[in-house]
Amino acid sequence: MDEQMEKIATEKAPGAIGPYSQAVAYGNFVFASGQIPIDPKTGMVVEGGIAEQAEQVMRNMEAVLASAGSGLGRVVKSTVFIRNMQDFVAINKIYAGHFNGAILPARSVVEVSALPKGVLIEMEVIAVRGEK
Repeated sequence: MDEQMEKIATEKAPGAIGPYSQAVAYGNFVFASGQIPIDPKTGMVVEGGIAEQAEQVMRNMEAVLASAGSGLGRVVKSTVFIRNMQDFVAINKIYAGHFNGAILPARSVVEVSALPKGVLIEMEVIAVRGEK
């Protein structure tokens, strides 16, 4: 195994529900797996609609990145998967509240037919280490 590669795991975000890591760091980069709106304390999908689910996804991602020595201000690329493109405006509002730096990450938003556990949103990111 490459000694520059490091498995990232935290109990402050939902554990992997398959054969993957919450994130993998390689050198100064952090590659975070998709986070869905599961409350890590209960193991259940949060109640509510897209706003509540998007908030939980952001909290989960923040926890994963923090455990890697990074943060949302260090994200260089995000990919957001949503079940309904009509939720785009609501998601943007939540997203903008968490990514409010001078340089916003590059981003893709993709509508998909289904997501794990029937959730409405999933997000994966690539970040660099360091606090910001």
